[in-house]
Amino acid sequence: MQDEMRNKPDKAFRCGAVQAAIWANRRVVDNTIVEVYSIRIDKSYKAGEEWKRTTSFVAEDLPKVSVVAMACYEHLRLRSSEDGPSPPETLFETGRVHPNEKPNKHEEM
Repeated sequence: MQDEMRNKPDKAFRCGAVQAAIWANRRVVDNTIVEVYSIRIDKSYKAGEEWKRTTSFVAEDLPKVSVVAMACYEHLRLRSSEDGPSPPETLFETGRVHPNEKPNKHEEM
């Protein structure tokens, strides 16, 4: 049971055959245990009767790679801001808010 939990990603996102998984790893930094996240993006495909995965993508896959990568980024940024409001620059980094614009009240951040 413990091995199963260890082998599951913290969070996963899928867009068609492209998927991204966020993995949490504990490390000691300055005598404090911190979680460091890594992201793996791959694509499922069928070779004969067998399903396989690859980390190689064709041009048509790139929009899907972008979607799952942004979903991971937003998930991790929102998680890290649960302790308080994010500084304004994190909103600008998402491309959803520009320095001279106010956020759309209907848009989720």
